[in-house]
Amino acid sequence: MKVAVFPGSFDPITLGHLDIIERSIPLFDEIIVAVGFNSIKQSGLFPIDDRIEQIQAATKHLKGVLVKSYEGLTIDFCKKNNATTIIRGLRNTVDFEFEKSIAQMNKNLQPDLETIFLFTDPKLAAINSSIVRDIIRNGGNANQFLPFEL
Repeated sequence: MKVAVFPGSFDPITLGHLDIIERSIPLFDEIIVAVGFNSIKQSGLFPIDDRIEQIQAATKHLKGVLVKSYEGLTIDFCKKNNATTIIRGLRNTVDFEFEKSIAQMNKNLQPDLETIFLFTDPKLAAINSSIVRDIIRNGGNANQFLPFEL
């Protein structure tokens, strides 16, 4: 069984994230959307349990998608869940340079773990969770960027 992990904070999950998940379905038997938790960082906009519920609701129509939280190294989570691939979405060259460094480090630490990059659909490329959080925090309507309603 081919298992992939799509890690992130998903604070909140956006239409861009959902697009990457949907386009990954044909490539794997199972996709684990891994919601990362870092106890050292300050909490996000949405509590982790809310993020998990938002992702589960947004992906309930998709077969083979699981949602789990984790803390620690993504490579350890992958190993624990028998995943052989990490999925990452790219919006631009800045994302590519950042994600390339992480993928290369993961490959050094876990040689049998692959990372694949999927380019974001151009019409969704401007969507960024940080900007969406700012819109929400400042009372704006971010629903057009989300697969759920606030």
